[in-house]
Amino acid sequence: MHDVLGRKITCGNGLPAFVAAPKDASGKFPVIILLHERYGFTEPHFAGLARRFASQGYVCIAPDCFYKHPDQAALHRGDTTYEMTDDESVDYMDEALRALQEVPQADTKKASIMGVCQTGRHPLVYAARRPLSAALVWYGSAQPREFKISDRYPEALDDIIAKVECPVLGHFGELDHIISLDDVTRFRNSLEKSRKSFVVRIYRDAPHGWLNDEMPGRYRQAIADKALADQRAFLDDVLSPGFDRSRVVQKFESDMSAQYDFTKNKRQA
Repeated sequence: MHDVLGRKITCGNGLPAFVAAPKDASGKFPVIILLHERYGFTEPHFAGLARRFASQGYVCIAPDCFYKHPDQAALHRGDTTYEMTDDESVDYMDEALRALQEVPQADTKKASIMGVCQTGRHPLVYAARRPLSAALVWYGSAQPREFKISDRYPEALDDIIAKVECPVLGHFGELDHIISLDDVTRFRNSLEKSRKSFVVRIYRDAPHGWLNDEMPGRYRQAIADKALADQRAFLDDVLSPGFDRSRVVQKFESDMSAQYDFTKNKRQA
């Protein structure tokens, strides 16, 4: 484990961000861009995750992608939303990576993006347009509406996935009230059809939002710790010098009730 330095910065386009890095400035560490969920950048949770990743040997930047919303308090409460566009998200990730060029510990050639909930789509969007080491999707990007072209989603998810050139990690919950296990299967099938390397997991008894320790009704510490450890193992694998990107490696793991019924999944507080 590493001692950590954390600070707030402003990227070149005015994008606020929190950066956490190992104190050891003598080495280079892979990068994780951490995207927040629909409530915007809530500092205790996402700054805490950034520090956790830094302690494990990553440089983590957590941008506030919804900073332009005029009522941040309402956003944090979940009373309103901010619909970040695909193009906007790519611009933000470009600026986040550009800002990390000023962080001596950051190896921006080994960059992964982690999207959660509403931002789960955006690691894939970025990976379809730019080189990326890994796209990390946490209970997002698999709703039926994302597979259709609309004003909000100008490109169908199947078409985005077809252009992704990096391994994909997908983490989903059995008790998610927004994304059904049929939706997860469709997401997995799209990755499989396009011959992408992936690991997709469905976690037992996990509701939507189970990573968020600021929401006691949803948070599942044991599941969150397990999933974060699984993500670390995934990154250790795909970032290792011996990882063969000429091969397609596909893994799907599911732990679900034999009586699973999506209609019985309820929103947790």
